Amino acid sequence: MTKNIQAIRGMNDLLPSQSGLWGFLEQTLRDLAKQYGYSEIRTPILESTDLFKRSIGDVTDIVEKEMYTFEDRNGDSLSLRPEGTASIVRAGIEHGLLYNQTQKLWYMGPMYRHERPQKGRYRQFHQFGLEAYGFAGAGAEAEIMMFAQRLFKKLDLLSHVSLEINTLGSLIERQNYKEILVNYFTSHESELDEDSKNRLHRNPLRILDSKNLAMQDLINQAPKLIDYLGPESLERFKNFKNYLEAVGIKYTVNTRLVRGLDYYAHTVFEWVTNSLGAQGTVLAGGCYDGLVEQLGGQATSAVGCALGIERVILLLENLNLVQVQNNPLDIYWIVVGESALAKAFELTEKLRDSQPDLKIEINLSGGSFKNQFKKADKSGARLGLVLAEDELKNNQVLIKFLREEKEQIAVSFEGFCQYFDCID
Repeated sequence: MTKNIQAIRGMNDLLPSQSGLWGFLEQTLRDLAKQYGYSEIRTPILESTDLFKRSIGDVTDIVEKEMYTFEDRNGDSLSLRPEGTASIVRAGIEHGLLYNQTQKLWYMGPMYRHERPQKGRYRQFHQFGLEAYGFAGAGAEAEIMMFAQRLFKKLDLLSHVSLEINTLGSLIERQNYKEILVNYFTSHESELDEDSKNRLHRNPLRILDSKNLAMQDLINQAPKLIDYLGPESLERFKNFKNYLEAVGIKYTVNTRLVRGLDYYAHTVFEWVTNSLGAQGTVLAGGCYDGLVEQLGGQATSAVGCALGIERVILLLENLNLVQVQNNPLDIYWIVVGESALAKAFELTEKLRDSQPDLKIEINLSGGSFKNQFKKADKSGARLGLVLAEDELKNNQVLIKFLREEKEQIAVSFEGFCQYFDCID
């Protein structure tokens, strides 16, 4: 017996029973992005590996351990995108979208990382992101926080998430602080766990993010980045906080919030929840003013965020906050015989021309009246349309009200579409 082929571990199917909630969330995100003046951009899921090495950093866990990387037939090294920002910047430079202009862009789609799959963290996962380019100061990141708060309000999630913020200062200040941090942790190297020892000279800021309880006192006593920032960086962070307070966005300053990617500087932020266990980050991002120049463009102010679609879906499901019916039908056709089916096709296509919003299904599998009515009832349709030999002889369709206590009626073929023009 041939063995069934299974989905790749950590890459999940989206079934019809789940697609309604996904569609609802995706449409909510699209509508909000439009409301805030963002335009959609789509990039390939496959990019040159160098793009991610130059943007994310070739000594990060993502590049070293998690990317899906291979050589194509030409010998070029390609990678499935592990995040969205680098691709957006690459596209912006390539198509002349960023130089001496402003752009507000949004994207949505799958990303790929070879991690240990667990609930809320998959090898193929989906993100929605906002990216704003060319806006100096803290206004753009504050507006993204307003977007996030409005989104969580619309989803009834605001009481289940909280905002944490920090500043990393300029790229130069961040680099200087990394040296200070390396010196501090080197003097306490015997107290570091293996992960932290590996990060010490490659990505020391990530040590601050360690969840190892035995290291918390050591981390808490580490030098604070904010104590090494200049007046311009401090003023920018102060403005950011003032903007949040002006619109009533509550926040906590978390001096250990650093984000894991090399391109971040100045403001960083995370919307987190306690309702998903270890996978508590729902939306995160920050500023990366040096990334465009790092990838070959002109120096450009930039800020962005990414939202984990699977994690928001999990929140909505766990909290039972949104009830979405999948593809509720308006009309279900019960037809008997080839001639009846042909006529049902003809009438339905005319009806779709005149009433494009109606959701209509025609029974295509035959069967008795009893079985077809069972299917009609199970479909959730409001109306059942009956067409069989008697109806064909009389040039009419029998309309049955499946969800209301009303008498069935007969409508002529000629008046069929006009009937639906007159009902809600």
